[in-house]
Amino acid sequence: MSLRRQLLLVSLLLLALPWAGSQFLRETESTLRHAQVIALEATAQAVAASFADQPHRLYPDIARLKETAEPERSLYARTASAPIIVDGYADGWPGQWSGEFANNKGDGTPAFRYQAATRLGRLYLLLAVSDRKVVYDNPGLSPEPNGDRLILRTWLDGKRQDYAIATAAPGEVRARAAGRRHPGVNPAQIQGVWQDTREGYTLELQLPLHITGHRLGLQIVDVDDRSAPLTAGNFTSLEQSAPPWLIYSPQPLQQGLSAFAEPGRDLAVFDLQQRQLGAVAALERAEEISDARQRPFWLLRWLYRRILSQEDIAALPGTQADGHMVAAELDTALKGNIASQWYRENGDLQRSTLSAAAPIRNDGVVVGAVVLRQDSEEYLALTDRAFGKLLGYSLLATALAALGLLGYASILSWRIGRLSRAAGRVAQRGNIVTENFPRSRARDEVGELSRRFAGLLEELRGYNEYLQTLSRKLSHELRTPIAVIQSSLDNLEANTTANAQQVYVDRAREGLDRLGRILTAMTEASQIEDSVRSDVLTEVDLVSLLRQMLPAYQSAWPDYHFSLQCEADTAPCLASDDLLVQALDKLVDNAVSFSAPGETVQLSLGEAGRYWHLAVCNRGPLLPEHLQGQLFEAMVSLREDRARSGVHLGLGLYIVRTIVEHLGGKVLARNLPAGDGVMIALRLPRGGL
Repeated sequence: MSLRRQLLLVSLLLLALPWAGSQFLRETESTLRHAQVIALEATAQAVAASFADQPHRLYPDIARLKETAEPERSLYARTASAPIIVDGYADGWPGQWSGEFANNKGDGTPAFRYQAATRLGRLYLLLAVSDRKVVYDNPGLSPEPNGDRLILRTWLDGKRQDYAIATAAPGEVRARAAGRRHPGVNPAQIQGVWQDTREGYTLELQLPLHITGHRLGLQIVDVDDRSAPLTAGNFTSLEQSAPPWLIYSPQPLQQGLSAFAEPGRDLAVFDLQQRQLGAVAALERAEEISDARQRPFWLLRWLYRRILSQEDIAALPGTQADGHMVAAELDTALKGNIASQWYRENGDLQRSTLSAAAPIRNDGVVVGAVVLRQDSEEYLALTDRAFGKLLGYSLLATALAALGLLGYASILSWRIGRLSRAAGRVAQRGNIVTENFPRSRARDEVGELSRRFAGLLEELRGYNEYLQTLSRKLSHELRTPIAVIQSSLDNLEANTTANAQQVYVDRAREGLDRLGRILTAMTEASQIEDSVRSDVLTEVDLVSLLRQMLPAYQSAWPDYHFSLQCEADTAPCLASDDLLVQALDKLVDNAVSFSAPGETVQLSLGEAGRYWHLAVCNRGPLLPEHLQGQLFEAMVSLREDRARSGVHLGLGLYIVRTIVEHLGGKVLARNLPAGDGVMIALRLPRGGL
């Protein structure tokens, strides 16, 4: 894969920018949600406080708080938002029934389902009765109802009142008192319509709400020509106690809740049995249309909410037809604690609703709970717009960065290709000597690589030249000892005297020694790295070492003068005695070989920052400018015919560099400032163990 494609693939990592920004938006949204929880809980607590110590606003009859709850017998009436036409049909009523009651024999009939609603001080009832045989009332048989009928039981002034509703034929019906009448109630106020159905009949009624006394009993009486009529309802004929409670939204409660109505927020109050007593729907936002125009494209909203959607949450619970609502926060509030819960809106998996509940207290006792619900649309609108802008800017930045990387990759690929082509031309036969490799001036890795290649080729050119002269050097070095040995053997064969033979034998041995030194010099460089690794470093005093070596050098080269100059009394260094002596031997031998007899070879030791500066100076020829940086490479030599008696194959200073670098130091060579000699210096790290 080309470098251009590789960098193009790397540029795809820039796509992480939108993701990282989305994560930031997610954290921001989480913070907004947390703030929404705090605000909604505080509002719920404030609403609950407005109803505190006012139980009559929740319960029209305070006695309901003192009685044991019977939710299965109590009747629930919702608040109707539109007028109800009483015609005996279920049109205009919700599809769900609030409750069902069966007969006391359990054989299936009679049974009925009911719905109840209140509106403007009136109570509306819809009953769907299951009856195999409908028996109509016959006024000619008795003045009392004698057919199938409905008994309504109310409770006023601590006394019960029963009303019978029967008919001789389907149509309008009116109630008749079935017992002692209350002086303030006219039974004719209870009126409705009776309609036959395939399962039995339906009965739709309306009556003033106040005549119920906040209690209501319903009982269906099924005659069917039997000796004992069957009944079904929420009370029995023999009961003398008050009928079950009628649960509805009191007008004072509804008025109090209306004061807290706001856009985007639903409000409801529940009793101790988790039945809804009152509710106010959220007001419509005036700015919804303008917000919709400012919202980003639907695909962006879908992408944002798909990628960064929260973990699965429960569906939003609703109020059932009987007024009950099962919700964790409501249950917690009825136990006396404020609670909140996030829910997923039904029908929209990407929208969520926050529900907060707070207890309502009377004298410190919980008598109900307030539940506030607010959707997250306002916060989602903010994050949707932010996500749209973030995605647009991120994609633009990604495209620009990709184009920039592509252009950079093209330039870099062209530079590397040019370097490769130049290297290919150099690698051709013979061009390693004659081809000039281009040096880049760019201050980057590719430019450095170009310069390193050029330097490497210069070294290879020098090695190539050295190898071309190696045979001549070896021939020159080997010819003399071989000639000495050959002449000694010839003379030894021609002379028979002992003294002459001994002279020739000594000469032959000197020739053999010289051959041995040549072979030793050739193998010394290959063995130096192994010997360096095997030596153990110890603390060495350079001053003491130099003072010991100076007499030895004077003895080895009596025709030369040696001097030592030390700036310190002691110079501790972590090194190896043998390695240092070997390096010094090479330096002194090199200095002597380039000096005339009688000259002085000067050794000096001083401080140079973190290093000891050990220098060997000699008077003699200067270093060529082009070889000052290559002097310590292998097989680099300045000697032509200047070698006097030693073996010089260009390996001595290479061995010195290998030793010094192993000790953590540096080696350098410079011409003396006066221009009359050369200085080769070792820089060794200061300090010991």
